[in-house]
Amino acid sequence: MRVHRVLINGMPRAKPMKKLITLGVIALSSPALAVPGGILDILPRGDFICELPGDASGPAGLHEQSEDFSIINDSSYRNAQGDGIYLLTGQKVIMTSGPMNGTQFRRVTDRFLRKLDPTGADTKLRCVFRVSNNER
Repeated sequence: MRVHRVLINGMPRAKPMKKLITLGVIALSSPALAVPGGILDILPRGDFICELPGDASGPAGLHEQSEDFSIINDSSYRNAQGDGIYLLTGQKVIMTSGPMNGTQFRRVTDRFLRKLDPTGADTKLRCVFRVSNNER
């Protein structure tokens, strides 16, 4: 028995399942987009140390230990009060559950966040990723 392929405009017709799989692979390999906020992303794992600016007569920063938090895996954080989830879209970090629920930051860089007030304006509080030369 011989099977003939159906030709459309002189070209063999692709099987519908093959097209579906190809489209699925393309969709999974492209970056995830959040419609209003931008590209979904994650922060680096580790500790963010938060501080207020100091002045010329003292230390450059005044550590605000109660604001410190750690990124424990892809979109989870932990602070002294417990664990929660955050969402990073574009340059905005929003704590969506846990003890910091509702807290928002603007991502200046992957390792530097600026806390936002309820209106979305920058506050003086900055949170910097801990590296060996800024441990306290």
